[in-house]
Amino acid sequence: MPRKDEPTTYNILFVCTGNTCRSPLAEAVARRALERRGWNHVRVDSAGTSAAWDAPASAGSLQAAAEMGLDLSDHRSQPLTRELVEQADIILAMTPSHLQAVEAMGGGAQVSLLGEFISGPGAGEPIEDPFGGPAEEYAHVRDRIVRAVDGLLDRLAAILSP
Repeated sequence: MPRKDEPTTYNILFVCTGNTCRSPLAEAVARRALERRGWNHVRVDSAGTSAAWDAPASAGSLQAAAEMGLDLSDHRSQPLTRELVEQADIILAMTPSHLQAVEAMGGGAQVSLLGEFISGPGAGEPIEDPFGGPAEEYAHVRDRIVRAVDGLLDRLAAILSP
């Protein structure tokens, strides 16, 4: 994956509330999926509409990620900013309120609900916040994110496949 300061041809941004549960999971899942596809020209980031700076991923997300071999221990939260919105080619929001926050920052043209990329059960539904819930809830959210990221990258393959 490119470092943050390396040029890319496409930038994906995942947005949730605190940038400690859903969007870090989506970022890690997408990084792995992009690596497997050999798409080294795509950068992935995440942010939160109400995030503080520098908070670690939640314990539930750390565990859910670890169960599929992903490590979120280096993740640190960041708030959604106009600069992040402007840099992104596509922004994936977890819920309609996140979508509205991105639109308010001028990102209406490039934002969609991540759940819109899920096919089958749960298609189009928001990805709800598991914060404070049991491990099973985090695993369910993680599995929905995996399905959505796969659907997203399948849809983007026409323009991003090297």
